[in-house]
Amino acid sequence: MRAFAPLEPVGSSARWLLGIGFFVLFVAVWAAFTLGGFVSPTFLASPVTMVQEGWLLFTEYNFIHDIGMTVWRVLGGFVLAALVAVPLGIAMGAYKPVEAFFEPFVSFCRYLPASAFIPLLILWAGIGETQKLLVIFIGSVFQIILMVAVIVGGARKDLVEAAYTLGADSRGIVRRVLIPGAAPGIAETLRLVLGWAWTYVIVAELIGSSSGIGHMITDSQALLNTGQIIFGIIVIGVIGLVSDFAFKAVNRKLFAWSTL
Repeated sequence: MRAFAPLEPVGSSARWLLGIGFFVLFVAVWAAFTLGGFVSPTFLASPVTMVQEGWLLFTEYNFIHDIGMTVWRVLGGFVLAALVAVPLGIAMGAYKPVEAFFEPFVSFCRYLPASAFIPLLILWAGIGETQKLLVIFIGSVFQIILMVAVIVGGARKDLVEAAYTLGADSRGIVRRVLIPGAAPGIAETLRLVLGWAWTYVIVAELIGSSSGIGHMITDSQALLNTGQIIFGIIVIGVIGLVSDFAFKAVNRKLFAWSTL
């Protein structure tokens, strides 16, 4: 079949149908195993129970507040990381001495799991919002720095040489050639790292938190309420998916020329 030929593109309608089809199949298998009695409700709630528990969370336990707190923490830590990482990444990509100075330390820190810093951050900042923002900041900042540096450093040499020929100085090369050329890639990097930030916030909320989706999941675990746990996980996925689509739409609008 032509549709299964390697690298053959899929139409937008077919892509949506196939994507939704997998979710339908997944829920059908889940329902068959849980409602059919093959899995104990103690270990895995059915889709029906999950929806009921989700409704209960919103109507009786003010779950919308937990969602708001988690979103605020993700965006706060991510924005702080981007404000530090993007300028430093641009400097590292543009100026090789700066890269030589920072790159070994940044590469070292990139491999350190953000969750390993939680005990120290609790000692330094307590269990309030600062600690949670710092976990997301640490988990995101080093990834962004290196990825931005690679994107900026991969600029086309012919464009740089042409700019020098036309009289641009070093600052003009960075401002008028490197940054505009790297902007679509930087935006795509931020989109990817925002997804990673969601994994860090849940880790931060599992310890010493009185609000947030991670806190709700921890409380539900203590009560063996798998319906609420699954609902919380799905909410995270839905918010992440919506933010990803929004990021893509903004990037396409801002950098439509990059696909020409």
